Amino acid sequence: MKQVRVDVNELTVGMFVSKLDRPWTQTPFPLQGFYVRDLDEIKSLKVHCNYVYIDVVKGPPPLTVNKLKTIQKPSGGVNVRRVTRSPKSTRVTSNDVAPLKVKHNTYQASLPMKKEIGKASKLHEQINSAVSSVLEQVQLDPTAIPVKETKRVASEMVDSVLRSPDAFSWLSRVRDKDEHTYSHAVRSAIWAILFGRHIGLPKPELDVLAIGVLLKDIGKTKLPTDLLEKENRTAADQQVYEKFVEYGVDILRQLPEIKPRVTSVIKTHCERVNGSGFPSHLRGDKIPLLGKIAGIVTFYDETTNPRGQSPLSPSKAVAMLYEYRGVEFQEELVVEFIRAIGLYPTGTLVELSTGELAVVMEQNFSRRLKPKVIVVIDAVGNELNKPYVLDLAKDEAEKRAKIDSGKLTLADADFLEVVQDLQPGKHNIDLDDIRKRFIEKSSGGVLSLINKFVGK
Repeated sequence: MKQVRVDVNELTVGMFVSKLDRPWTQTPFPLQGFYVRDLDEIKSLKVHCNYVYIDVVKGPPPLTVNKLKTIQKPSGGVNVRRVTRSPKSTRVTSNDVAPLKVKHNTYQASLPMKKEIGKASKLHEQINSAVSSVLEQVQLDPTAIPVKETKRVASEMVDSVLRSPDAFSWLSRVRDKDEHTYSHAVRSAIWAILFGRHIGLPKPELDVLAIGVLLKDIGKTKLPTDLLEKENRTAADQQVYEKFVEYGVDILRQLPEIKPRVTSVIKTHCERVNGSGFPSHLRGDKIPLLGKIAGIVTFYDETTNPRGQSPLSPSKAVAMLYEYRGVEFQEELVVEFIRAIGLYPTGTLVELSTGELAVVMEQNFSRRLKPKVIVVIDAVGNELNKPYVLDLAKDEAEKRAKIDSGKLTLADADFLEVVQDLQPGKHNIDLDDIRKRFIEKSSGGVLSLINKFVGK
């Protein structure tokens, strides 16, 4: 074997990747190396690695001229209503941010998703009710906000995610267009807890993060609705819009139940590590860790669930986020967030290599590109009378065992892969309806549950 180190941006289809710049176990890629089959695999490698080693005996050598485009923000895509105050190319350095201390595997899922999802469903309703009450009350009497109930359900949400992260991931697929502000806050809080769980934040820190993200947009209740819904804000509009952070801080400072560290999350979630954020243009580690996390999850959810615009698929949203690593967001945090949620989060609609369409049911944390899915549409586009659960990792393991025993050849194995994730709403599949029907079933087998959510 002759290995050559190449930057991931120099990869082309057909190359054989033999080694990564990090342990294989920290990525979704197979341990024995693999041929790059399409641009999607190159995109996935860019998410996880800065450089790789290729075997120039098994595959072609690197090109002298890079003919591949780096990940870019799609033209005409989602406007996340961001404001850049300094050149986007301004990168942060080691003097701006300290190394991230990550404690992987701090929490182990103690309950299967099927057992936790019933509890999570009821809790999700309580959370939406609590946040809705807060947003309504703040317009009537800010000193009478029901903070105690919101803190209680936020802490219980943390407990639920610690027990079973997939259960609440399903619930994050909820999208209520008429109540965008608080449904966005709830989804963002779920992403934040999943992220904090992944990097091993202590439970008290997760509680602060959860309540902070749930209340991060409380100041928007002081802004005109037409300004919130306006797609293209002028510079003057943006100045008025940015005041929502200060409004939120002022509201919460009047409440003795809210700790200063919670208020800090609200105050800093729009700051960016290169100083381009608002309201204080903080840079690097002047932004607290929880504020950095809140900023990342806010960006991600605004990209996948934008107000009044077409959403991006999760992998494209991840590509956008990855573009800003080391610029607006701390690079290590971006990488860990992508590892935490995967390219295909629970509830994502995906196309399989068979041509079938499926919904990601559960993550496989050791093989992120091999989740457990529910196949709902066949290869010719027909809705299945009996949708079925397919574990891609288990399917591959069984086929490899047959290859090792001589019962199956590699050419005939036909390993199942996720070809791509799909833009929500592009196909006639109601993910929210699937989720609601899925969680309504408190007991019984998964197959009967699936039959219920397709109405068969």
